[in-house]
Amino acid sequence: LNDAYMVYEMIVEGGETRLMALYKGVNLQKLGPVRSSRHYFLDYALENDAIYVHFGWSPQAESDIKKFGINNINGLYDNAFTRDYSLGVALEHTAFTSIEDLKNVAEKKGYSLTTTSKPVLDYSVDNIDLSSREDNIIANNVSLPYSSYVETSYTYDEQNKVYKRYARNKAQTDWNTGNSITTKNIIITFCDNYTLQDSENKGRQGLKNIGTFDGYYITNGKAIKIKCIKESRSEQTRYEDLEGNEIKVNDGNTWINICPINANVQIQGVETSENTNVTNNV
Repeated sequence: LNDAYMVYEMIVEGGETRLMALYKGVNLQKLGPVRSSRHYFLDYALENDAIYVHFGWSPQAESDIKKFGINNINGLYDNAFTRDYSLGVALEHTAFTSIEDLKNVAEKKGYSLTTTSKPVLDYSVDNIDLSSREDNIIANNVSLPYSSYVETSYTYDEQNKVYKRYARNKAQTDWNTGNSITTKNIIITFCDNYTLQDSENKGRQGLKNIGTFDGYYITNGKAIKIKCIKESRSEQTRYEDLEGNEIKVNDGNTWINICPINANVQIQGVETSENTNVTNNV
């Protein structure tokens, strides 16, 4: 995950979350575990003009991949995956791939390996220091409860100027290296989710992500409130400050956390001897 330039986290059935990581310019030998598709993740593959990689799909995702003609690589049919049974985990957590294998399949399918689309985020070569803004919030600790038992959190590492990521109160680390999973930027978007009635009745979720939604941009120990605007499933999301200006984000990787609209997100900071506690009330 540390090699991804952007990672989306969204809720799925059972109050769990899944991640969608985007990669460019890297040649990873072991990437995964790769899981099955959920249809609203496709919206973010579309807006990034990405080849969508998955191992299986929900009924709605299968329908939408075909409907939108999404370039995809599916472990059910495409020879780009291997199983690693040595991990001692359930079968659905054992499918892995590599960038080289994905490229080989993509080329055979006639998919383009380049894009002319502009990036979703406006990255800055200059350091973005939100402390110069009057509306900044101290953000050393960020807590995002997706459900009653799934909570994502971040703690600011001031020395390295990145956020360390935690899930269920445990530090997330890379399986092979043991390194902490970190991010330079965090974006939070609040969207309604609902239970989808599909043919399998497994409690899968839908996401009301078209429109204008409240959110936060967090970097370098500070946060500001933003608006997250998505006009259609394929349109790129615009992230604007409250004055209507597109935000610039720091060079580095970004985690985009799409949270339930009623999530009791907490952004906390310690500055000298004072505590600043901010709770989202959208």
